[in-house]
Amino acid sequence: MADGLAYAEIARRLDRPTSTVTREVMRNGGPAGYRAETAHRATERRARRRRPAAAKGAGPSALPHGRDPEAVAEYEERFTAVMMQSGLSNKMTARVMVCLLTADSGSMTAAELVERLQVSPASISKSIAFLEGQALVRRERDEGRRERYVIDENLWYQSMVASVRALNQQVDIARQGAGVLGPGTPAAVRLENVARFLDFVAESLARAAEQARDVLHVKEETSSGGPGTDAEG
Repeated sequence: MADGLAYAEIARRLDRPTSTVTREVMRNGGPAGYRAETAHRATERRARRRRPAAAKGAGPSALPHGRDPEAVAEYEERFTAVMMQSGLSNKMTARVMVCLLTADSGSMTAAELVERLQVSPASISKSIAFLEGQALVRRERDEGRRERYVIDENLWYQSMVASVRALNQQVDIARQGAGVLGPGTPAAVRLENVARFLDFVAESLARAAEQARDVLHVKEETSSGGPGTDAEG
């Protein structure tokens, strides 16, 4: 990191997957804040926390569909890092989001999230409150009257709509600046060009989101013959 090497080059030199290097950096301060000694101490603390559970013989829960727990855990770490870079700055909130997204049911109870992530109920409650405030999850009652947190299938559409709103606000403020700074002045011309660019992007994004919205609700067709039988056509 001190030499400014890319993650892929670091991974090659250490003979490790690039995802391992990426995860190590992102969980310990990111590219600008990574410190080897601090990261080492954090790893030792995590190892100490895991030992009591290992002593009880409580291994990781079996995952459905024959999934590899190690591969899933690594994928969720990478997914969490991407979500954080995309705007979910709080790691716990990003982990809860990824947990719901990767659950086949698309929903979990607070107890299930606590068990899966090995964190306190208060951490889950705080993360859910934030996600609810952003309209990213909603609460439902199941048949046992338990409260479940459900990931909205329209999440990505709603995210695009929010992006369009933000872009439109930037268009408005840029055009206001062009008027305040005086039409035809260099600064006003610059702001007007910015406004035209963002206006075009916002309109294109809104149109694409509407056209693609139905894709969110497409259900994969499965054949009764199993994975080895392909339908004709």
